[in-house]
Amino acid sequence: MYYRYIIVAVVLLLLGGWGVVFNRGHFIIMVVSIELVWLAAFFLFLINSIERDLLIEQVFTIMGLTIAAAESAVGLAIMVAYYRIRGTILLRSLSSLRG
Repeated sequence: MYYRYIIVAVVLLLLGGWGVVFNRGHFIIMVVSIELVWLAAFFLFLINSIERDLLIEQVFTIMGLTIAAAESAVGLAIMVAYYRIRGTILLRSLSSLRG
């Protein structure tokens, strides 16, 4: 019954994975692709919780999405600050962050 939603979640998961693999040079696209993978995983949790009629998985999904959004916001804020200092956010230039 929920097979259509599972197909959508798997397509989102594949698109996010391909975005990470094929866009290794652009940090912002990688962050968005990782968020897409998280969204697909939590969407699968949500589908499973609706199918089994469990409330705890729905609460876990909401908490996980909140944590993923906060993680993305902090990472993008760090990248904006780094861009203001260095003038670029290419991943090749991020190796200068090492000690």
